[in-house]
Amino acid sequence: MSVPTREQITVRYDFDTPVDRHGTWCVQWDGITDRFPAGDLLPFTISDMDFACAPEVLAALNSRISHGVFGYTDWRHEDFRGAIRDWFRTRYATEVDTDRLVYGPSVLNQIAQLLRMWTRPGDGVVLHTPTYDGFRKAILGLGRELRAVGVDDWAGLERELARPDSRVLVLCSPHNPTGHVWTDTELRRLADLARTYDVAVISDEIHADLTHDGYTHLPWTRYADGLRWALVTSGSKSFNFPALSGSYGFIGDPDDHAEFIRRMGHDEGLESPAVLALTAHIAAYREGGAWLDALRAYTYGNLRLLEERLDAAFPELKWRTPQAGYLAWIDLRPLGVTADEELQRILVEQEKVAVMPGGTYGEPGFLRLNVGCPRAKAEAGTDAVVRALRTLTSRD
Repeated sequence: MSVPTREQITVRYDFDTPVDRHGTWCVQWDGITDRFPAGDLLPFTISDMDFACAPEVLAALNSRISHGVFGYTDWRHEDFRGAIRDWFRTRYATEVDTDRLVYGPSVLNQIAQLLRMWTRPGDGVVLHTPTYDGFRKAILGLGRELRAVGVDDWAGLERELARPDSRVLVLCSPHNPTGHVWTDTELRRLADLARTYDVAVISDEIHADLTHDGYTHLPWTRYADGLRWALVTSGSKSFNFPALSGSYGFIGDPDDHAEFIRRMGHDEGLESPAVLALTAHIAAYREGGAWLDALRAYTYGNLRLLEERLDAAFPELKWRTPQAGYLAWIDLRPLGVTADEELQRILVEQEKVAVMPGGTYGEPGFLRLNVGCPRAKAEAGTDAVVRALRTLTSRD
């Protein structure tokens, strides 16, 4: 049997037709002025996509809505647990213990709760930089000390983990914003360091489903023996329903697991989940695999378009499509760009696009371009970035 091409995979689903998101209270389109000085910009910003949910998910949501009753809901049932268990088994060849399952309104909420459990104000929390800005806000907002090290800086990582008051490593797997997919060798090395220095690990795997062909996501549960650990994730990133507010995770230690559930139910008042989030997860994991594969192929095409046009205009950037995700993390320092301000002025005032500056993630001189969108929009954003860089570098 011949292997279908990426183009053939996407035929069943329509990712090209734009969906008008204006007036839906969405952060990317309606909330531009929260981060940028103008509102009439084409946005390539926050990490959600411009695509409608998988039709299989929409059908399940519509069916549940038609029932008409939305009372308090439980997440501990086999429909939800079984869908997650089967998803990990079929997608990642990994058996997960759903007795260790927990639930929360978002991945970041779960991480914050775990940091409250496992650290005290002033303790060190280690993570890789550049980093998703939500991590920084949560860690600093809780009064913990953020200890950032580069993705490839193993010596720096060990130095920070070895500090006696470093309590937790927050691992983003795959990594946001670089799109790096951690290898088996790397994950074993991370686990060995965490065991050596008695540091707990929280692995955020919300981007796992978006790993591109040729790379393999490996869940942290495979490496967690002898560690205090949690894996937190959600189907909301890969199936594009973050507004439904739902996430889940696994916590290794039974006492930690019980304490997390107690805190969520009694301290936070979050015992009953949003029923539509449960519905969406179950439908996505049971019926949405073909849509997800088509989406991955389509967004990979957007990233390849970006790679080709950046290579043609600025070969010295040597930018390559990331290993996972639909976020392009572009290092502009080979062009002499080490700050964000002037490029952002050109992008906003001349090109009328909103693209996230690298400084938001701790690395000025970079851009994070979201191409989780129809091809025409991705092309417009790519060309705007190329023109802006040509203006900035005075290149014809």
